[in-house]
Amino acid sequence: MSFQRAPLAAAVGLLLCAAPAQHVFAQEAGEGPATTLDAVQVTGSHIKRLQISGVGPVTVVDAEAIERSGATSVDTLLQRLPASAGFAGSQSNAYWAENGYGTSQVNLRGLGINRTLVLLNGRRVVNGGTGANSSVDLNMIPVALIERIEVLKDGASAIYGADAVAGVVNIITKKNYDGAELAVRYGQTFENDGRDGAIDLVWGAHSDKGSLMAGLSYSEGGTVNMASRAPCGLGEVDGRLQCVGSSTTIGGRALLADGRRVNFNQTPGGNGDFFEPYSAVKHNYNGNPTLNAVNPIKRISASALGDMQLGEDLRLFTELMYTNRRSNQLAAPGGLGVYRPINIAADHPTNPTGQDLLLQRRRLEEAGPREFFQETNTFRAVLGLEGQLGTDWDWSAAINWGRNTGTDGSTKVANLDRVDRTLDRSVCSNAPGAAIPCGDYLGYGDISQRVLDYILFTTRDHGGNEQKSFTANLSGQLFEMPAGWVGFASGIEVRKERGWRDPDPLTVLGIANTNQQDPIAGEYLAKEAFAELAVPLLQGRRFAESLTLNAAVRYSDYDLFGEDINYKVGLDWQIVPSLKLRANYATAFRIPNIPELFGGIAEGNLTTTDPCSGWSAQPAGSTVRQNCQAYGVPAGYVQPGNTILTTSGGNKDLEPEDARSLTVGMVWTPGFAPGLTLTADYFNIRIDNAIQRIDGSTKLAICYNTPGLAHPFCGRDNFTRNPVTGEVDFLSSQPVNAANERVSGIDLGGLYEFELGGFDSSFSLDVSYLDKYDVRPFPGAEVIGYAGKITGGRGSYTHWRAFSSLTMKRDAWSGSYSLQYIGKADDINAARGDIGDHAPSVAYHNVQLKYSPVKSWDVSFGIDNLFDKQPPFIQSYTDANTDTMTYDLLGRRWYARLGYRW
Repeated sequence: MSFQRAPLAAAVGLLLCAAPAQHVFAQEAGEGPATTLDAVQVTGSHIKRLQISGVGPVTVVDAEAIERSGATSVDTLLQRLPASAGFAGSQSNAYWAENGYGTSQVNLRGLGINRTLVLLNGRRVVNGGTGANSSVDLNMIPVALIERIEVLKDGASAIYGADAVAGVVNIITKKNYDGAELAVRYGQTFENDGRDGAIDLVWGAHSDKGSLMAGLSYSEGGTVNMASRAPCGLGEVDGRLQCVGSSTTIGGRALLADGRRVNFNQTPGGNGDFFEPYSAVKHNYNGNPTLNAVNPIKRISASALGDMQLGEDLRLFTELMYTNRRSNQLAAPGGLGVYRPINIAADHPTNPTGQDLLLQRRRLEEAGPREFFQETNTFRAVLGLEGQLGTDWDWSAAINWGRNTGTDGSTKVANLDRVDRTLDRSVCSNAPGAAIPCGDYLGYGDISQRVLDYILFTTRDHGGNEQKSFTANLSGQLFEMPAGWVGFASGIEVRKERGWRDPDPLTVLGIANTNQQDPIAGEYLAKEAFAELAVPLLQGRRFAESLTLNAAVRYSDYDLFGEDINYKVGLDWQIVPSLKLRANYATAFRIPNIPELFGGIAEGNLTTTDPCSGWSAQPAGSTVRQNCQAYGVPAGYVQPGNTILTTSGGNKDLEPEDARSLTVGMVWTPGFAPGLTLTADYFNIRIDNAIQRIDGSTKLAICYNTPGLAHPFCGRDNFTRNPVTGEVDFLSSQPVNAANERVSGIDLGGLYEFELGGFDSSFSLDVSYLDKYDVRPFPGAEVIGYAGKITGGRGSYTHWRAFSSLTMKRDAWSGSYSLQYIGKADDINAARGDIGDHAPSVAYHNVQLKYSPVKSWDVSFGIDNLFDKQPPFIQSYTDANTDTMTYDLLGRRWYARLGYRW
């Protein structure tokens, strides 16, 4: 993507002035009042349209479907959609997602949570998490207020701006609500754990002068211990699955000076000086009892949405929303030796081996499990005006402010400096009340409570995200053509995004027994303008009931990246009343997120191989020899040591990713089957300039194996050498714009409404087939095919996914039966023939029954995973031995809901 500096004012003036001029011209020409296209605006366009099928492939989840699902969070609804794939937040609150523990996101097409744009009532939402995050935390949106969710599975940067690469999720709240409703929901698994409860209160009133709706929501989820579903971590040993566990043992695993690996006493109350040869089968640690498959989470939300009529053609509207989330996760006791080596001399009083040793791993079992915790507060306020200009034009202007702040941390984290002091006999003491007690880490039970109290502490990190924006939109009809009126929309948006994260001071200094982190802080300003047209080309012709050209263009100016233009063009062709074809081609882009741009810069000596080491001894025709010589590396150069000082962290020189998408589809409503609608859509998305982190060793190897040093990795922004010694004196492993990705497939959909035995019935089917998902990490690299695979870091990309539902209603009774299908997939990291080298297809059945004898109350009961389908064993995943982002770990579970209205 090419960004260049240019003024915004001219583009804004052109877009906003064009429409009123045409509107005046039409009236002056004596055409009379215009006929509006329709009163409905759908996701994927700012022009009000007649049919949602004319915009692109859109899936709508309405209020009834939301209630039938029994879901208490938005992510549960979205992650069941077949178009969702890959890695996203987990409803179980058990695992780390890209936005941190406890967050929930949606990942359309599996392209990443930061390539799916989430909107609330057509406007952006502040990112969520515990600081410097890359996407919206869906936990902040209370389900009770949702009228419907529209999912556009198409690139839409020309309509909405950055990040709408894979698609757009637009969550639309209820409007013109009259009365009040109290709903209580409770559920748990058939194993009597994993309780899940919610209380929602919604009140509203409206009149011709305005409306007001307010809501309070509280939800709380309980725990499911990991060992109750997966007693231990499994691995294949001699053709069978056995418990394998972690090599961070409770007694301590050490490497002796003579090369032997030993493990110290692991028997409570046993001989503290005992040690024996290390055995994985005998000594490894089973952490599942100290982990949860589902962790507790609490959400409290308060919302108010309203509008007021200020005049005949002027209305004031506002949206206020606040959510507090508290979540925590159980974690196994921490292990020493991971982030700092522990060397104990042969003559140290605690060393019974008589040799110098390196304590490779020692789990602090005496301290008990750790607890990760998070608390976030998210506030969003929208204030705006909207109105009409004459009979043909609508306008709106709004300010949108969102702020998210969070605190997270962990209990029982070791201070590594203090660990070192407890081993230094010149400063520690065994005397009662000593300021620095001496520690014995060789053997389970040898660490005293005094030592634990001295070395352990609780980390606390702070961070947040903030979004401020102003939008102004105008839409209406320009002029009439033989085939109908030309629809037009234009608007501007000015948006400032900010993110920050301040890790615990000891974490920043590398003293805490965890990954070292640096503070993150950054912001950017975007100024954008767009224009959109819907041009009717044909109307009432043979094989052309209607033919409409849709086009949109968006100009973006970022203070960090410069300017760019994205566009979208499409055709909506109603061939006959029963058959419609649609096609869209669009460009899109994703801007680097705050951590990618402003992540703390750090330097460290990382194990790295320099291909120019000993280059002069290689054959004369060797590419490496020629390149090293051409670069000026001295003859006879040998790499000093096996590490190179490497720069990591964010990269302020990153550019936005560039994407192109194509969708071609059809909508068929056959006359021989009243009530039946069928859809089919082909999609193809290509992302260039994709952001990727490349190891320093890989950059050096690729550069010097490319003839003529022609690879981009040979540039000075990737590495430099000392001109005298030839040593690499700068090497970057920061993220770069190097990758390209391509995804393609087919979506199929069906809806059939019919009557059966006196029941009003409907059957829906949504199917997605992922044909290709190919990733080339950097120029010259081999393509990695993810379609049909399960990966350890990206999630699942099975070829086939589907969701179907049958609903029936008569009088006071209604019910539904749904089925979620996940196709088979191969484990990309497993060797063929291994146990767990593939996952079979899985189907989850859900059923719900509802009774509503009067309008004022109803009761419903449902069962998810009716047949208690167990998740498949997958080699790439250690926690619970399966992909918990894809498969259901909880088993059969029930829920009941009571709603009362007045």
